[in-house]
Amino acid sequence: MPQIIAVGSGYHAIGRRGSHLERYLLAATRTRRPRLCYLPTAAGDPPAHIRRVARIFSALGARVTHLNLLEPNTADVAKLLLAQDLIWVGGGNTRNMLALWRAWDVDAALHKAYQRGTVLAGGSAGAICWFEYGITDSVPGRLQPMECLGWLPGSCCPHYDSEPKRRPSYRKQLLAGLPAGLALDDFAAAHYIDGQLAKVLSFAPGAQAYQVSVAAGRVQEQVLLAQPLP
Repeated sequence: MPQIIAVGSGYHAIGRRGSHLERYLLAATRTRRPRLCYLPTAAGDPPAHIRRVARIFSALGARVTHLNLLEPNTADVAKLLLAQDLIWVGGGNTRNMLALWRAWDVDAALHKAYQRGTVLAGGSAGAICWFEYGITDSVPGRLQPMECLGWLPGSCCPHYDSEPKRRPSYRKQLLAGLPAGLALDDFAAAHYIDGQLAKVLSFAPGAQAYQVSVAAGRVQEQVLLAQPLP
């Protein structure tokens, strides 16, 4: 059962709000002691991030490893990724992340893992990467759409409540022809099963997700009903 869980924020979503998000991610694997691999590529593989994610998820019973690409820690990327129950992708620079993934065939290994039932999840860059397009600030000073992996339909815009330029930029791009899609507040998440939106989650008061589209030349935002966590 292919599953993707997209979260509105990356680094700031983990280790907050009583670990409700982390517990939900682990439960989605339906495994007692899930094997989790953290991909910190977008942030440049920072050791502090790696230690933090390992500490948080290990405390919840996960068996945690990580994949470094700037200073590779494995000669067989596919073997590492295909052995996991859950893969968490951190935030950062989406453009750099996807370029490195393609250079190391990480994208191909992730897709195979996804098809085999590994839960793929991530925040910010780790959320938009799964869609056809994501709104990214990978180029300094610009918020623009970027073609991503395309495993989920449409577009995605994270940080919808925390970065004031996100909403007007996304609306402008939609009016210019960007496919309709999903906007996520920092502490909101969307759970996709078999490529279809199955559930929206909120793990902070007021955090929401929106279906954003264009009709008759006007942008329309529909608030999606969210399940509070816990």
